[in-house]
Amino acid sequence: MSSPSLSDLGKSEKAALDERGTQQRRAGANATWNSIHNGVISVFQRKGLQDNELYNLNEGVRRLLKTELGSFFTEYLQNQLLTKGMVILRDKIKIYEGQKLLDSLSETWDFFFSDVLPMLQAIFYPVQGKDPSVRQLSLLHFRNIIALNVKLDDAISRPRARIPPSIIQMLLILQEHTNFSPSLSSQLITEVILKVLSIILYPMVKKGGEEHWSK
Repeated sequence: MSSPSLSDLGKSEKAALDERGTQQRRAGANATWNSIHNGVISVFQRKGLQDNELYNLNEGVRRLLKTELGSFFTEYLQNQLLTKGMVILRDKIKIYEGQKLLDSLSETWDFFFSDVLPMLQAIFYPVQGKDPSVRQLSLLHFRNIIALNVKLDDAISRPRARIPPSIIQMLLILQEHTNFSPSLSSQLITEVILKVLSIILYPMVKKGGEEHWSK
């Protein structure tokens, strides 16, 4: 057998270096993704971010967008982060029914809309300009995983149900900002809104009718 030539040895060494470099880049990308994952989940868990963590997460998102993971970023965001985060919020309220559910869902929406959503937009600021946006995707997941997966319709239909203003705000925002993805879920949200409006307006119509009759 003939011994390998210097050319062959050089090619083999270059291939080994390229493979090592690829593995290092993948390991770095995985570490970056894990830090983003942990940061986002901590926001959903009401733990917040550490000092300078938002800046580091922004830089991590920028780096990932430049790697082979960049083209799958939206998919990862939806399946690995938004879904897990919404399940965390939903699991704390899904056991409730009736007025307890309405009050708990109202508080959950306030937390999500005032704290989680702005933080998600800040973390994924480098992704701005893509369609659908992080805001739209987040609202869509809140709609599908939380609003339509608790016994909301039953709760608002109960006698003497007190519908918090946050619930009305939630339904209107979800209907307006998730219509980029028409589906059965969109129709269900619209039906719930109409039911809520009928519950709110009925006493006003009834009162107005009585006043007119008394005249």
